[in-house]
Amino acid sequence: MNLFDQVSEDIKKAMLARDKVRLEALRGAKKEFLEAKTAKGANGELSDDQAMKIIVKMVKQRKESAKIYEDNNRPELAGNELAEAAVLEEYLPKQLSDEELEAEVRAVIAETGATGPKDMGKVMGVATKRFAGRAEGRAVSEAVKRILNSL
Repeated sequence: MNLFDQVSEDIKKAMLARDKVRLEALRGAKKEFLEAKTAKGANGELSDDQAMKIIVKMVKQRKESAKIYEDNNRPELAGNELAEAAVLEEYLPKQLSDEELEAEVRAVIAETGATGPKDMGKVMGVATKRFAGRAEGRAVSEAVKRILNSL
């Protein structure tokens, strides 16, 4: 079962369970999936990779919104955004731990032959593709920068 079908099934389960947070998060994901399917040049198909990118983007948006709400002293709205982000994260592959990320980044640096901070772009190009959905871009960037600066 692909990701689109899985989300559709889980929407039905959330309706039956009367789980409003899960239902809202999954309906939002399905809306994004449908928009991507019907976008110009999409030929009505949505691969799991595309769906994964959409979910990663949605989780990032939810977390950013929660931070803004917290900064503006609206904890009830921040809590809702974080709850929806948690629901969406269930559809992503297991996230890399800091140690795993550092080991993987070191492997990418060795692969690309990077020698210092000037090679950050080369390393990030490979790393962002390899860690898509398994680590946040900001965490990857920080790890690459830290390791390249120590070379």
